[in-house]
Amino acid sequence: MLAAIDRDQNTVADYDIDKALYLATLKLVGYTEVVHRLLPWFDEETSLVLFGGMAKERPYVGSTTVSTVNGGVVGLTRSLVEELKPRRVNSIHPGVVGDSPYWSEKPAAIAKYTSETPTGRLASMSEIAGAVVFLLENRSVNGVELIVDGGWHCR
Repeated sequence: MLAAIDRDQNTVADYDIDKALYLATLKLVGYTEVVHRLLPWFDEETSLVLFGGMAKERPYVGSTTVSTVNGGVVGLTRSLVEELKPRRVNSIHPGVVGDSPYWSEKPAAIAKYTSETPTGRLASMSEIAGAVVFLLENRSVNGVELIVDGGWHCR
């Protein structure tokens, strides 16, 4: 599992190229370099899960870089499927995870996002972990971009 996060707020009007380069390097270049370095230890049963995020589906003001990079995680996933076969590569894109340290301290935001979710609840950390285990263990799942957000992306 490869995870990297930076809560970038980078609007087009006030674009900070250094912040953008940092985020693109962190996820896209960083994930690829980790895979490159670990490749000699991979066997045919190796399975990878790359973390993206929901800004690719639900952009917001200031998400230009993070939305683009998270969309790039999908492209990277599909590219790695081809380059690493028969090994499996999937990506996961969590929505708001209500019991995570970041969100649990923001009750107003949790209430807002919960009200926008068709299931009436947010994903939990244990549900994200369970989804990762599914992607790692199910040998028939490959090249998937799994959204875990209670249907929030549908709205």
